[in-house]
Amino acid sequence: MSIAEQPPTTETPELKIVKDATCTFCGCVCDDMELTVEDNHITKAKNACVLGKAWFFNHHIEDRPEATIDGQPVTYEAAFDKAAEILFNSKNPLTYGMSDSTSEAQRVAVAITDWIGGNLDTTTSVCHGPSGMAFQGVGEVTCSLGEIKNRADFLIFWGGNPAESHPRHFTRYSLMPKGEFIPKGRKGRTAVLIDVRKTKSAKAANEFLQIKPRSDFELAWAMRALAKGLKIDPKIEEKTGISLETLTDLMDRMKKAKFGVILFGMGLTMTRGKHINTEAVLSLARDMNRHTRWNARALRGHGNVSGADNVVTWSTGYPFGVNLGRGYPRFNPGEFTSSDVLAREEADAALIIASDPMSNFSQPAREHLAKIPSVVLDPKLSDTARTATVAFTTATYGINTPGTVYRMDDVPIPLRPAFESPYKSDYEILKEIERRIRAKQLGV
Repeated sequence: MSIAEQPPTTETPELKIVKDATCTFCGCVCDDMELTVEDNHITKAKNACVLGKAWFFNHHIEDRPEATIDGQPVTYEAAFDKAAEILFNSKNPLTYGMSDSTSEAQRVAVAITDWIGGNLDTTTSVCHGPSGMAFQGVGEVTCSLGEIKNRADFLIFWGGNPAESHPRHFTRYSLMPKGEFIPKGRKGRTAVLIDVRKTKSAKAANEFLQIKPRSDFELAWAMRALAKGLKIDPKIEEKTGISLETLTDLMDRMKKAKFGVILFGMGLTMTRGKHINTEAVLSLARDMNRHTRWNARALRGHGNVSGADNVVTWSTGYPFGVNLGRGYPRFNPGEFTSSDVLAREEADAALIIASDPMSNFSQPAREHLAKIPSVVLDPKLSDTARTATVAFTTATYGINTPGTVYRMDDVPIPLRPAFESPYKSDYEILKEIERRIRAKQLGV
């Protein structure tokens, strides 16, 4: 009997409710989801924002082979052997990505890179990499999102657009919620948005300061001077687009705040100045503590990019762009970061984990990546997976696999998967690759 001739089934799809599930789409890592799962498909996602619902509802198990070698379907076993062979024989390999994987898998990726003496980099190098450099340069006065919710009465959003990039940040963590010391919620908070254009976040702020492009550094230093009581040349308006009168008024109100927070995004880190922009803002938060309590916090994008930074840092001492080729870690952004290593044609093999550099790296970097043998782990058939020598189909972290991720405030959050996947997790695949590399190194 053909499928068309078979009588329709009357079986009711299996229904499952997953409470306190975690959304791993963005750095907010909201862990109060209530998911309804029917026949291995998420049909409801209570408490999820528009981005979270798209993340959950659009997830389905793709009909793909376990792995491929040169585009041809193979078993996991064959792919494990080939991947280990590529990485073991490489002279200057590159490990990149990890920001959409569990911290358990990230630890194994670091170990593999250490065993083979390669370059270790995360997606931080193309987003908040300058922030990582600034943290190491001037330190950080910071707090958790829970403290922001319960204590912050003055918020400055600088170079970010949470209304669209992190929809629940306003409602759950910063602007709207009623906190222990902010019982009135939104009415008890002042919000200022600093950006080069008027975004949707401006509607939620009390005040919008539109600065001229590429003037973040000058504005931050002018505010630092005002915080220290120094006189500022009125010509600052010509450079930044913000009058001295406006800046003076803003500083007076900042000094009166009980608990202030500067939340900065890539509009600060990826414009001219980069890490010195972030250094200036971190230093401003530090300077403000002469008057009252102020903090600074980066708005992170990927679900576990903060976890990648934490794992790489506690393993090597540095957050990204680390070379392990000499048997000890060396940190030098611009030399050991992925896009640069590839663009200079220095890497001779690549291990790409839950990332798609073929869709967003520079043309020289993408051309070289296509030339060298690569091992790619991804739930989707990305552009990078299509060109990979060995491509593994993986389970999606958070939806199919358990583990740990770090929220943008560096708080670890456990994952409660909705349903199982027929594919292996990043952790399982990386662990097996590591085992085979070690066997080759030990001659067993």
